[in-house]
Amino acid sequence: MAKYIIKRIISIIPTVLIIVFVIFFILDFTPGTPGRVILGVTATEEQVKNLDEALGYNRPVVVRYVDYLVNVLQGDFGDSYVSQQPVVSILMPKFPTTLKLALLSVVISALLGIPLGIISALKPNSVLDSFLTTMSLFFASVPSFWLGLMFMLIFSLMLGWLPSSGIGTWKHYIMPVITLVLPSAAWLARLTRSTMIDAVNQDYIRTAKSKGAMTPRVMFLHALRNAMMPVVTQLGMSFASLLGGALITEMVFGLPGFGSTIVNAIKTKDIPIVMGGIIFLTTTFILIMLVVDITYAFIDPRVKDMYE
Repeated sequence: MAKYIIKRIISIIPTVLIIVFVIFFILDFTPGTPGRVILGVTATEEQVKNLDEALGYNRPVVVRYVDYLVNVLQGDFGDSYVSQQPVVSILMPKFPTTLKLALLSVVISALLGIPLGIISALKPNSVLDSFLTTMSLFFASVPSFWLGLMFMLIFSLMLGWLPSSGIGTWKHYIMPVITLVLPSAAWLARLTRSTMIDAVNQDYIRTAKSKGAMTPRVMFLHALRNAMMPVVTQLGMSFASLLGGALITEMVFGLPGFGSTIVNAIKTKDIPIVMGGIIFLTTTFILIMLVVDITYAFIDPRVKDMYE
């Protein structure tokens, strides 16, 4: 197992470097310069040019990329062009909000979607299965921002039960979490149903039933264990995606999260904030997928044997 984990960790390094390289060059091609962002539209071209030169922006992009990586390895992500504050001090206070949102959404979607998928698989083509399938397809297809706006219209504006934006109490998390949970739970329910039905039709399940094994034991001890592998992957990807992908939900509900901060930085071309956020999210995503792969190896030792 140790050899497998080491190989997976080593594979993370080139992935992160390639992603950072691509984003760095894409941002470099976008209009605007750090000098213009810092000094504003009222500054003269000479002032902007002097500041860009002082910041080293006129150097070749490859040189700036290498220098940036060297500074990052030393823990220096630079300062924001807009606020002139360290990137870490800007991004880290935003992360707890996004982390709470992602954790609550993933846990609740798993507690909701997986049991519903199992129920559908136990009674395929029944009335209950058809109803759950229809609801899953609906919530998986509806855009999350539309759900958020509908919840805000009903529960905030019409009924006045919940706050429409901001953060402060546990009530502020209800609508954003539900907005993220429903599509995610729908996908999990559909995936669990498909994998469970596929597992139930395997030869080893029929053999176990023919030998007199109790149906609950066969379903939950044998079929469910093999059916959970794709579901575990989906959970890991959902959690990783929510850490940086709940941008629309954060912006709809006015949450001061990690994603909305990066979006605002992109609008103002605050490159240090964008790069710092992308590096953090990329590394987090890959580490989560590493945990998923290790979990895979425990569930199915054949996965580990492929790398040894």
